[in-house]
Amino acid sequence: MAGWRRPLLYVWVFPNTFFGLCFVLLAFLTGGRARIVDGVVEAHGGFVTWLLARSYPFVGGPAAVTLGHVILGRNLECLDAVRTHEQVHVRQFEHWGPAFPFLYLGASLAALARGRQPYLDNCFERQARGETEPGS
Repeated sequence: MAGWRRPLLYVWVFPNTFFGLCFVLLAFLTGGRARIVDGVVEAHGGFVTWLLARSYPFVGGPAAVTLGHVILGRNLECLDAVRTHEQVHVRQFEHWGPAFPFLYLGASLAALARGRQPYLDNCFERQARGETEPGS
């Protein structure tokens, strides 16, 4: 991507990234850590670990979640294991911008309405697993 376009993507995605950065701050305040990898803030530990383990509707919760240019993971091992998958979500945020969380939720509801799994059959998750493109 041309050098001048990259900063525009950060601006385009910033409303989502800002929300993610709030969790990074909470991680720091509760003993967590963060680092920048491939232009994305990755945070783990503290409140983030607690949140991922307890706040999702399925048992155990996810290893990581992406919010704009922020990836929140349970620990470094989880971040290393899911980085490629989560980086696809970063690119999805860059493509769809502030609308992405709503589109993601809509894709989950559409899968559920078809009697499918709202996570596994979400077109954005399938793309992140390398199975399909959203909308195809």
